[in-house]
Parts: sequence; C-alpha cells; structure tokens
Amino acid sequence: MVFSSIPFLYYFLPAVLLVYFLVPKKAKNAVLLLASLFFYGYGEPRFLLLMGLFIALGYGAAVLMEQCRERRSRKCVLVLSVLLSLGMLAWFKYAGFFADSIRKVTGLPVPVLHIALPVGISFYTFQILSYVLDVYWERFPAEKNLLRFACYVSMFPQLIAGPIVRFPEVSAQLRERETDPEQIYGGIRRFLAGLGKKVLLADQLYRLCEIFQQTEEKSLLFYWMYAAAFALYVYYDFSGYSDMAIGLGRILGFSFPENFRYPFVSRSAAEFWRRWHMTLGGWFRDYVYIPLGGSRNGKGKWLRNLLIVWILTGLWHGAAWNFVLWGLFFAGLIAAEKLWYGKYLEKIPAAAAWIYPFFFVTVSFVIFRGPSVSDVFRDVGCLFGAGGLPAATGPSVYYLRSFGGILILGLTGCTPAVKILYKKIRDRRGMGRILGAAEPVLLIAVLLLCTAYLVDGSFHPFLYFRF
Repeated sequence: MVFSSIPFLYYFLPAVLLVYFLVPKKAKNAVLLLASLFFYGYGEPRFLLLMGLFIALGYGAAVLMEQCRERRSRKCVLVLSVLLSLGMLAWFKYAGFFADSIRKVTGLPVPVLHIALPVGISFYTFQILSYVLDVYWERFPAEKNLLRFACYVSMFPQLIAGPIVRFPEVSAQLRERETDPEQIYGGIRRFLAGLGKKVLLADQLYRLCEIFQQTEEKSLLFYWMYAAAFALYVYYDFSGYSDMAIGLGRILGFSFPENFRYPFVSRSAAEFWRRWHMTLGGWFRDYVYIPLGGSRNGKGKWLRNLLIVWILTGLWHGAAWNFVLWGLFFAGLIAAEKLWYGKYLEKIPAAAAWIYPFFFVTVSFVIFRGPSVSDVFRDVGCLFGAGGLPAATGPSVYYLRSFGGILILGLTGCTPAVKILYKKIRDRRGMGRILGAAEPVLLIAVLLLCTAYLVDGSFHPFLYFRF
C-alpha cells in the first residue's frame, strides 16, 4: 500500500484515524501498531515476520546491553546485534547483486539468486541500528516497553520512504502526545501538499522519462529534457512522500524531522547534500563518517572516509553498479570542492552559483537511472554530444511543447520562489484573511485532482497547457 492510492486515501487512512481518535490515550499506541502492521503486510504479509525479528533483535540487544556491567560484554552484544541486522539487510538486498558480480568477473558457476526485497527494510534497519548504537554510547536509556519500541520501528507514516527518525526525536511523544485542531489542520495541509507533489508533478515527470526510454528518435534536446525531468521526478517523488509522512505524523501527534530544504538552490554539491535527504546524510555522518575519524586525521584518511561514506550511500539506494558510480561521482565532486575550487564558489553571485550544482546533479541522476554501467557511459556521453545525435528532432520538440508546462512548474517549485511570493501577498493588507479562506478550497481541489488522476491515469490538468 502506498500513500498515493485510492485504498490508502479513502479506506485505510479514514478508518485508522477514526479509531485512533476515538480510543483513550493509553490505547493509541496499540492502534497505531496494529494499523502499521496491517499497512506493511497489505501487499506482502510474509515480511511481517522479518520486521518482527528485527524489532525483537533491536529491543533485546538494547535491554541486554544495559544489564551488562562489563564494557566488553556490552561491546559483544553490540557487535552481534549490528552483524545480525546488517547481515539480514545484506542478504535480502545485496546477495543477488554480489553473486551476479562474482559470476561475471570470475566466470565461476555462482548460482543466480532471486531474493525478494522487503519494502522499507533499509529504513527500519537504519533506525534500529541508530537506536542500538545510541544506547551503547549511553546517549539515552533503553526503551523497556516493547509496544512503544515496536511503534517506533513500524510507524506507518515513515516506514516505507522515511524520513529516518531517531528514537530521541519521538520517544517522549510515544509516551504521551497531544493533538489539537490547528496541529491536525497543519498535518492535513502538509500531507496534501506532498500528495500534490507526488501525483501532479512527480508522476507526470516520470511519464516523460518513460516516453524518452521508449522512443527511438532521441536527440541532444531530448536527452537533456530527460535528465532534467528525472532529477525533478526524484525530488518531487521523494520530498512528496516525506511531506506526506511529516503531515501524517502531525495528525497523529508526532513531530518528524524535515528531510528536504530546497536542495536545488544550493551553491555547491556539499551544500546540496546538506539539504537533500537530510536524515540519511545525518545518519551516515553520525554513525559512519565521524566514528571513522571524519576529517580529523589528515587529508588521506579524510578522503578514505569520504569514499567509504559515498560508496555506502550509493549502495543504500540500490544494489547495482550504477549506484556505486553515482556515489563515487559525488565523492569526487565534494572532494574537488573541498581541495580546490570550493572557496571560489562562495564568491560567485547566487543566481550563477545555482547553475553549477544543478548541472552536475542533473548529470548525476542520469548515472543513478542507468540500468547498467555501459548504459551509464552511453547516456552521459550523449548529454555532451557523443553518438552523433541531432540537436533536436520532431518528437523532442513535440514533447517539449507537451511537457514544457510541467517542467517549468517543476523548476519553479523546487526553489523558494513560490513560498516568498505567497508570503508577500499574505502580508498585504486584507490578503491574509482572503488566503486563509481560499486555502481549504485549494487543498480540496488538490485532493480531487489527485483522485481524478488516480482513478483515471489519462486525466491530468497540466497536460492541457501546451506551448
């Protein structure tokens, strides 16, 4: 089940919220846990047992570490817990990839592994790992209440696509939380904004990417349209899900961390990653980069640590060599900024400085998208004129006219321009009341438009605006 679906919007969510707000406070965690288990098991109920095993391991390891008086014993429990969690993640997500790579490189008769990937396993594995490590470092005591801990791991708003929530960020709210009409309305507003991002923008940008993949009449123009569309698609898809998760959390009384902060207006690749998927970047910083030594032990070890973090970041996104190349691409870019030209970027006017990271980020997502290493090099080469492609063709011009409105909306919406304009209009005399009255109508319109598209995928309002 996904947020942007009719079963979730009109059956699951209303039923869960009705029960959740009717039951007494003491029963809310139980309702939330049952709803989360149903949500997770809706498509693949067999993976509920796996998630239950992860929960039991994380809970048991933390409690056991607190009972161990000797540091050596605590460390043994930690190592065993981390190895088991990462081992299960590696088996389900990476075993097939490594087996295939060994078979191709060595020619050995390594069997082909077809292992189904449990949805959300990367997210809840990282949450459990951060919790166990923080308990080991004595940053907070272990959670003794299994129900609360299970709620933390399995909470359906952030289970599938994040943000990656750390235990201290919600521990107090798991014990007791309050909701009021203003908070609930704010959550609904954030959820519907994310739904609009996902359905009205991300899904349509992805449609352009699919058209590009299927056409045989490619051109330089079409390649750059595809690259920009896919970069914007990933942003609106992922940030849309994060907005929906944060909004659902507010409705239920939780405060989840922000995950995106206008990354496309960054002035460097390093800043881009401080604004993009911030909970993942923060996780790798606090649990991998800093424990390895960060930048404290000389340039050589810093480069080593940077390389490790970015290879892991690439593999976290998927088990394929294109993701490794994608991680190495950003490692090289960030290293070059740090060592050579980063100080000059700070002196460039903001509008011009934005072009640099947007250009390289757009190229990076062509690497991210590539189905194979050879396809990656072919597609990146075509962006820069390799392959003898024409500058433009009839189909590329046609699709530029057809999707130009969505591309412009996407480019505008990934900057603070809309927010700044809204604030200026709101601050004018009398406009605050007008906008306050118009906002619920606009939110209902977004919901209805998204519903119309989810029911009939051929309908989309933005496709009627052609150049």
